[in-house]
Amino acid sequence: MTNNTNDVPLYVDLHKKHIRALEKNKESFSYWAIEHLRVSGVYWGIGAMDLMNALGEMDREEIISYILSCKHPNGGFGGNVGHDAHLLYTLSAVQVMAILNALDRLDIDSIVKFVSSLQNEDGSFQGDEWGEIDTRFSYCAVCCLAILGRKDAIDTQKAAEYVLKCRNFDGGFGCTPGAESHAGQIFTCVAALSILGQLDKIDADLLGFWLCERQLDCGGLNGRPEKLEDVCYSWWVLSALAILKRLHWINLDKLKSFILQCQDDDNGGIADRPGDVADVFHTFFGLCGLSFCGYPGLKAIDPTYALCADTIQRLGL
Repeated sequence: MTNNTNDVPLYVDLHKKHIRALEKNKESFSYWAIEHLRVSGVYWGIGAMDLMNALGEMDREEIISYILSCKHPNGGFGGNVGHDAHLLYTLSAVQVMAILNALDRLDIDSIVKFVSSLQNEDGSFQGDEWGEIDTRFSYCAVCCLAILGRKDAIDTQKAAEYVLKCRNFDGGFGCTPGAESHAGQIFTCVAALSILGQLDKIDADLLGFWLCERQLDCGGLNGRPEKLEDVCYSWWVLSALAILKRLHWINLDKLKSFILQCQDDDNGGIADRPGDVADVFHTFFGLCGLSFCGYPGLKAIDPTYALCADTIQRLGL
């Protein structure tokens, strides 16, 4: 791992090598650790390569073929071939196809039917046929449908009303009404309300204060009070602040230094914190954080859709 210094560079070539190696080394722990959510792993990897302007180094047709092989007969996508469909992996699949400019290869009507079938009477969404409800799934549904140009397939007003029921006294949001505020849930709720045109219902200053208090002395961010810093919150916190136009409330220089210290300077990749093992999840979200910090050479990331800004422009979102 890198030393604790302010002039650590971003090891772009190592990170690209780290991501390309993920699918080749099928004997590694990393390969099997994400077996159940490989579609999301592909999204994190492809998203990271796109941020580093290296999408052309990946096999586009091989990736598209794999994503399509994870399609379930009910219209959604599973986390891997033969797995049950879930909103989490359906969104990841759609995001990958959007990045690769291959949305025309999807059976959009069947995806829309699957997503819309998971909305409940109160506006909430269950993740799959088994019924778990979470504001993450509200985001997955509205984001997926927005990318596909089919928000009309759900009751958008009820969807927004349910998300707002999950707001707490501190301005934050939980996974269900009354649940603890958490930075990850805050992103999903703020981004969902942004897509649904209901940002005016949020107290941006109150929520912005809660979010900026997530920065610790080391420069990193945590997800809720009294927790350790973690690189992934460079996305969950900064994306919400960016949507609320409060990004300047964070010390971006200190955060940038923290993220760079979490790199593996031997094998590439970014870990949750210095000294830990790197993985594709933290690599992607660490790069997202650096993009928000204006790190040179990285593409701009859209804070609502978690796709590069040029993809959002191409999609007309």
